[in-house]
Amino acid sequence: MILSLVSGLTSGLSLIVAIGAQNAFVLRQGVQRAHVALVVAVCAVSDLVLIVLGVAGIGVIIEQAPAVLELVRWAGAAFLLAYGGKAALRAIRGAQLAQPAAGQQGTWAAALGTCLALTWLNPHVYLDTVLLLGSLAGTHGEEGRWWFAAGAGLGSVMWFAALGAGARYLAPLFARPGSWRVLDGGIAVVMVTLAVMLVA
Repeated sequence: MILSLVSGLTSGLSLIVAIGAQNAFVLRQGVQRAHVALVVAVCAVSDLVLIVLGVAGIGVIIEQAPAVLELVRWAGAAFLLAYGGKAALRAIRGAQLAQPAAGQQGTWAAALGTCLALTWLNPHVYLDTVLLLGSLAGTHGEEGRWWFAAGAGLGSVMWFAALGAGARYLAPLFARPGSWRVLDGGIAVVMVTLAVMLVA
Protein backbone atom coordinates (compact mmCIF):
# COMPACT_ATOMS: atom_id res chain seq x y z
CA MET A 1 0.00 0.00 0.00
CA ILE A 2 2.65 2.54 1.09
CA LEU A 3 5.00 1.34 -1.66
CA SER A 4 2.29 1.83 -4.31
CA LEU A 5 1.42 5.27 -2.91
CA VAL A 6 5.05 6.44 -2.93
CA SER A 7 5.65 4.93 -6.36
CA GLY A 8 2.61 6.81 -7.72
CA LEU A 9 3.76 10.04 -6.08
CA THR A 10 7.29 9.88 -7.55
CA SER A 11 6.08 8.73 -10.97
CA GLY A 12 3.47 11.48 -11.14
CA LEU A 13 5.92 14.20 -10.10
CA SER A 14 8.58 12.99 -12.55
CA LEU A 15 6.11 13.46 -15.42
CA ILE A 16 4.52 16.73 -14.33
CA VAL A 17 7.44 18.82 -13.08
CA ALA A 18 8.97 19.34 -16.54
CA ILE A 19 8.39 22.87 -17.86
CA GLY A 20 5.68 22.56 -20.47
CA ALA A 21 2.77 24.59 -21.79
CA GLN A 22 0.57 23.99 -18.74
CA ASN A 23 3.28 24.77 -16.19
CA ALA A 24 4.34 27.90 -18.07
CA PHE A 25 0.75 29.17 -18.00
CA VAL A 26 0.35 28.45 -14.27
CA LEU A 27 3.64 30.24 -13.61
CA ARG A 28 2.55 33.35 -15.53
CA GLN A 29 -0.83 33.44 -13.80
CA GLY A 30 0.88 33.02 -10.44
CA VAL A 31 3.31 35.87 -11.07
CA GLN A 32 0.39 38.09 -12.11
CA ARG A 33 -1.74 36.83 -9.20
CA ALA A 34 -4.55 36.46 -11.71
CA HIS A 35 -7.19 33.75 -11.06
CA VAL A 36 -4.50 31.53 -9.52
CA ALA A 37 -6.84 29.37 -7.42
CA LEU A 38 -9.06 28.69 -10.44
CA VAL A 39 -6.13 27.76 -12.68
CA VAL A 40 -4.52 25.52 -10.04
CA ALA A 41 -7.87 23.80 -9.36
CA VAL A 42 -8.54 23.17 -13.06
CA CYS A 43 -5.06 21.73 -13.62
CA ALA A 44 -5.19 19.52 -10.54
CA VAL A 45 -8.74 18.26 -11.14
CA SER A 46 -7.99 17.59 -14.82
CA ASP A 47 -4.94 15.56 -13.84
CA LEU A 48 -6.96 13.61 -11.27
CA VAL A 49 -9.61 12.76 -13.88
CA LEU A 50 -6.97 11.66 -16.40
CA ILE A 51 -5.14 9.56 -13.80
CA VAL A 52 -8.37 7.79 -12.80
CA LEU A 53 -9.22 7.16 -16.45
CA GLY A 54 -5.77 5.71 -17.07
CA VAL A 55 -5.90 3.45 -14.03
CA ALA A 56 -9.45 2.38 -14.91
CA GLY A 57 -8.17 1.15 -18.26
CA ILE A 58 -9.36 3.72 -20.78
CA GLY A 59 -5.77 4.06 -21.93
CA VAL A 60 -6.19 0.83 -23.89
CA ILE A 61 -9.11 2.39 -25.78
CA ILE A 62 -7.14 5.54 -26.60
CA GLU A 63 -4.18 3.44 -27.73
CA GLN A 64 -6.42 1.64 -30.22
CA ALA A 65 -8.00 4.85 -31.54
CA PRO A 66 -5.07 6.66 -33.18
CA ALA A 67 -7.42 8.96 -35.12
CA VAL A 68 -8.48 10.59 -31.85
CA LEU A 69 -4.90 11.30 -30.82
CA GLU A 70 -4.13 12.57 -34.34
CA LEU A 71 -6.99 15.07 -34.16
CA VAL A 72 -5.90 16.24 -30.71
CA ARG A 73 -2.31 16.50 -31.94
CA TRP A 74 -3.12 18.98 -34.73
CA ALA A 75 -5.61 20.97 -32.66
CA GLY A 76 -3.09 21.17 -29.84
CA ALA A 77 -0.29 22.28 -32.17
CA ALA A 78 -2.49 25.05 -33.61
CA PHE A 79 -3.42 26.28 -30.14
CA LEU A 80 0.18 26.21 -28.91
CA LEU A 81 1.34 28.19 -31.95
CA ALA A 82 -1.37 30.82 -31.39
CA TYR A 83 -0.58 31.10 -27.67
CA GLY A 84 3.15 31.20 -28.38
CA GLY A 85 2.59 33.94 -30.94
CA LYS A 86 0.71 36.05 -28.39
CA ALA A 87 3.49 35.57 -25.85
CA ALA A 88 6.09 36.56 -28.47
CA LEU A 89 4.15 39.76 -29.27
CA ARG A 90 4.00 40.64 -25.57
CA ALA A 91 7.76 40.09 -25.31
CA ILE A 92 8.45 42.28 -28.35
CA ARG A 93 6.08 45.06 -27.36
CA GLY A 94 6.99 44.94 -23.69
CA ALA A 95 3.35 44.62 -22.64
CA GLN A 96 2.40 44.09 -18.99
CA LEU A 97 5.81 45.05 -17.68
CA ALA A 98 4.51 45.56 -14.18
CA GLN A 99 2.07 43.59 -12.11
CA PRO A 100 -1.28 44.39 -13.77
CA ALA A 101 -4.16 46.00 -11.96
CA ALA A 102 -7.25 43.94 -11.22
CA GLY A 103 -9.02 45.13 -14.33
CA GLN A 104 -6.08 44.19 -16.55
CA GLN A 105 -5.66 40.61 -15.45
CA GLY A 106 -8.11 39.19 -17.95
CA THR A 107 -11.39 37.54 -17.17
CA TRP A 108 -11.75 34.32 -15.23
CA ALA A 109 -13.49 32.82 -18.28
CA ALA A 110 -10.45 33.53 -20.48
CA ALA A 111 -8.12 32.00 -17.89
CA LEU A 112 -10.40 28.97 -17.59
CA GLY A 113 -10.63 28.48 -21.36
CA THR A 114 -6.88 28.79 -21.86
CA CYS A 115 -6.15 26.42 -18.99
CA LEU A 116 -8.59 23.79 -20.28
CA ALA A 117 -7.18 24.04 -23.80
CA LEU A 118 -3.56 23.76 -22.64
CA THR A 119 -4.53 20.68 -20.62
CA TRP A 120 -6.99 18.76 -22.79
CA LEU A 121 -5.57 19.63 -26.25
CA ASN A 122 -2.14 18.32 -25.30
CA PRO A 123 -1.62 14.78 -26.68
CA HIS A 124 1.29 14.26 -24.27
CA VAL A 125 -1.22 14.43 -21.42
CA TYR A 126 -2.94 11.33 -22.78
CA LEU A 127 0.31 9.52 -23.50
CA ASP A 128 1.92 10.34 -20.13
CA THR A 129 -0.96 10.57 -17.68
CA VAL A 130 -3.42 8.09 -19.17
CA LEU A 131 -1.30 5.50 -20.96
CA LEU A 132 2.00 5.59 -19.06
CA LEU A 133 0.69 6.11 -15.52
CA GLY A 134 -2.17 3.70 -16.25
CA SER A 135 0.31 1.04 -17.37
CA LEU A 136 2.58 1.62 -14.34
CA ALA A 137 -0.42 1.43 -12.01
CA GLY A 138 -1.34 -1.94 -13.50
CA THR A 139 1.90 -3.44 -12.20
CA HIS A 140 0.75 -2.88 -8.60
CA GLY A 141 -2.18 -5.30 -8.64
CA GLU A 142 -5.90 -4.68 -8.35
CA GLU A 143 -5.84 -2.85 -5.01
CA GLY A 144 -2.36 -1.39 -5.30
CA ARG A 145 -3.11 0.39 -8.58
CA TRP A 146 -5.60 2.69 -6.83
CA TRP A 147 -3.05 3.54 -4.16
CA PHE A 148 -0.66 4.28 -7.03
CA ALA A 149 -3.34 6.56 -8.53
CA ALA A 150 -3.79 8.29 -5.16
CA GLY A 151 -0.05 8.94 -4.97
CA ALA A 152 0.08 10.32 -8.52
CA GLY A 153 -2.95 12.51 -7.82
CA LEU A 154 -1.38 13.80 -4.60
CA GLY A 155 1.79 14.68 -6.51
CA SER A 156 -0.22 16.63 -9.08
CA VAL A 157 -2.13 18.61 -6.44
CA MET A 158 1.09 19.38 -4.52
CA TRP A 159 2.94 20.52 -7.64
CA PHE A 160 0.27 22.84 -9.03
CA ALA A 161 -0.46 24.33 -5.60
CA ALA A 162 3.25 24.98 -5.01
CA LEU A 163 3.75 26.42 -8.51
CA GLY A 164 0.73 28.71 -8.32
CA ALA A 165 1.37 29.92 -4.77
CA GLY A 166 5.14 30.06 -5.07
CA ALA A 167 5.11 32.14 -8.25
CA ARG A 168 3.83 35.17 -6.32
CA TYR A 169 7.19 35.41 -4.55
CA LEU A 170 8.76 36.11 -7.93
CA ALA A 171 6.66 39.31 -8.21
CA PRO A 172 9.51 41.61 -7.02
CA LEU A 173 11.68 40.21 -9.80
CA PHE A 174 8.97 41.03 -12.33
CA ALA A 175 8.80 44.64 -11.16
CA ARG A 176 11.81 45.15 -13.45
CA PRO A 177 10.82 46.04 -17.04
CA GLY A 178 12.92 43.38 -18.76
CA SER A 179 11.65 40.49 -16.63
CA TRP A 180 8.24 40.23 -18.30
CA ARG A 181 9.91 40.21 -21.70
CA VAL A 182 12.20 37.36 -20.61
CA LEU A 183 9.28 35.36 -19.16
CA ASP A 184 7.04 35.88 -22.20
CA GLY A 185 9.95 35.20 -24.54
CA GLY A 186 10.65 31.94 -22.71
CA ILE A 187 6.97 30.97 -22.80
CA ALA A 188 6.85 31.72 -26.54
CA VAL A 189 9.87 29.48 -27.16
CA VAL A 190 8.37 26.64 -25.08
CA MET A 191 4.97 26.86 -26.80
CA VAL A 192 6.32 27.03 -30.34
CA THR A 193 8.86 24.24 -29.67
CA LEU A 194 6.12 21.98 -28.31
CA ALA A 195 3.92 22.76 -31.33
CA VAL A 196 6.73 21.89 -33.75
CA MET A 197 7.46 18.69 -31.84
CA LEU A 198 3.80 17.68 -32.08
CA VAL A 199 3.64 17.98 -35.86
CA ALA A 200 7.22 16.95 -36.69
